[in-house]
Amino acid sequence: MPNHTTLPARRRMARGPLPVLGAAVLWGTTGTASSLAPDGAHAAAIGAAGLTLGGLLLFLTGRGSLALVRATDTRTRWVLALGALAVAGYPLSFYPAVDQAGVAVATVITLGSAPVFSGLLAWWTERVRPTRRWSAATVAAVAGCAVLVFGSEAAGDGANAAGVFLALTAGASYALYAVIAGALIRRGHPSGAVMGALFAGGGLVTLPVLLSADTAWLATAGGALVALHLAVLTVFVAYRLFGMGLRHTPASVATTLTLAEPAVAALLGVVVVGERLSAASWAGMAVLALGLVILRAPERRR
Repeated sequence: MPNHTTLPARRRMARGPLPVLGAAVLWGTTGTASSLAPDGAHAAAIGAAGLTLGGLLLFLTGRGSLALVRATDTRTRWVLALGALAVAGYPLSFYPAVDQAGVAVATVITLGSAPVFSGLLAWWTERVRPTRRWSAATVAAVAGCAVLVFGSEAAGDGANAAGVFLALTAGASYALYAVIAGALIRRGHPSGAVMGALFAGGGLVTLPVLLSADTAWLATAGGALVALHLAVLTVFVAYRLFGMGLRHTPASVATTLTLAEPAVAALLGVVVVGERLSAASWAGMAVLALGLVILRAPERRR
């Protein structure tokens, strides 16, 4: 006989957190896939290629995307434009961050900082004051990222500071479009339409970057496979799942759930790419995971 008290919770998990976690697993392959692109591929062009094609797929398959852009009010159009700029800012900063700092480091900093930025945005836009739990999780995330970066073998070169800055920029961009998408979806717009409009706009912004770079790598088998992987799995499928999850999950919680991505990225970076992380870096990832546990632990009722 089914336990009726657990069914609603399971449904909420399946409709909210689980799609977000599924998206996080797919995003965890992004850095490794981009590192396998041909030598002539520029880091920003790799991200632009994935976003342009993936954004087009989201727009064409998102029911109501065109209607959302055409029939909405002026304020919503400005919000969509800001969200599109944030969408474009993510790959234009994340992929160069991977090139500068490595797959694991860039991914962990980006995803570790995103919940911090999401909480600050919620505080600023919705006047939701951060809780003690959020503050504790934030301290753990920042401390974990710091230990990971400065304990990494890659930290010895002079370019890592630029990689850290680019990864933080990517985290801020990610938080901004997650907050915007979540707000639009909870306002009643279909998640597919919102994601299609945002990512089509982001693709248009990044298209000049792609066209201005050398695109010969796209004509190679390896380059085409990397671009298709990024477009289909890490943009089209992942953001469909993310949009579904945002309907039932606040953006601040969703960005924290995606901290599962660094574990996937670090594992792939070590196993596939051959990156090596020191004991201090693994300890930093453990502290970052502790922040996730703190934030997602059940509240104790008084």
